[in-house]
Amino acid sequence: MRILKLTGLSSASAFFATVATNAPKKVAVFGGTGYVGSAVCERLIQKGHDVTAISRRGTNPRPGDANLDQVNWVKGDATDPATVKGFVKDADAVVHAIGLLFDVNSGLANFNTIVSGSKSLPGENSTYDAITRQTMFNVCDAIEEKNAFPKIGKQEKFPLCFVSAAEAGWPEVSGGSFVEEKFAPDWLKRYLAAKRVVEDRLKKSDKIRGVIYRPSLIWDWTKYDVLPAIPIFNLASAVGVPFVDKTIRVETLAAAIVAGIEDDTVEGVQRYMQMEELARN
Repeated sequence: MRILKLTGLSSASAFFATVATNAPKKVAVFGGTGYVGSAVCERLIQKGHDVTAISRRGTNPRPGDANLDQVNWVKGDATDPATVKGFVKDADAVVHAIGLLFDVNSGLANFNTIVSGSKSLPGENSTYDAITRQTMFNVCDAIEEKNAFPKIGKQEKFPLCFVSAAEAGWPEVSGGSFVEEKFAPDWLKRYLAAKRVVEDRLKKSDKIRGVIYRPSLIWDWTKYDVLPAIPIFNLASAVGVPFVDKTIRVETLAAAIVAGIEDDTVEGVQRYMQMEELARN
């Protein structure tokens, strides 16, 4: 909790006002056992929040970790609306970190054990539509139902952080649409289509404060599959290639997500530059 001194007031009305922007929150993290989700859970615990992580496995990915041992790990299916509603009703904020690079229709699903930070394989029904759109729409529906009749004097939007992808913004930058149309494989187009549908849903909701994170490659020093590409992406971004964003460390992304929960003024799309700034706060 921060104490802010209000200035410019008469002596009779000068006083200290408390602003509980950093008060502990109950946060539900869907996809909490994944590479990004577990980093978010760790950061939330470090900041003093009460964390419930929901995933297919429902187990701590790093038993013995001082932070992750404090998370409430729960097994749950986010494609089931009733399951999602049960977790959302008790939460003050939600993070959606469910995702997979190669779905079951890509022909590349087995490569998820290499590119996925959690080394997980998709289930037989794990399409981009089911994993990204359906799970997020379930979360949005649950939040909007919960906030349909807000408490008296409590009209603020509900914070919901969504991990999208830098390439979802290709239509908004020079050359992006051309690259996608001419060079993107079919699986990537479907992957991005699912991300964009969710982004549109968040932008249109008047009950959700949607914070949309668009990371490029996400990494740490254990992600050997992406390390060789890091300097290439970063150099392309540095010289001004408009459709290539600078990469981002997973710790930076996690810190930015938690900052987006805590700061009621953060909303909309966050590219790497905004994420880096949020992570510094």
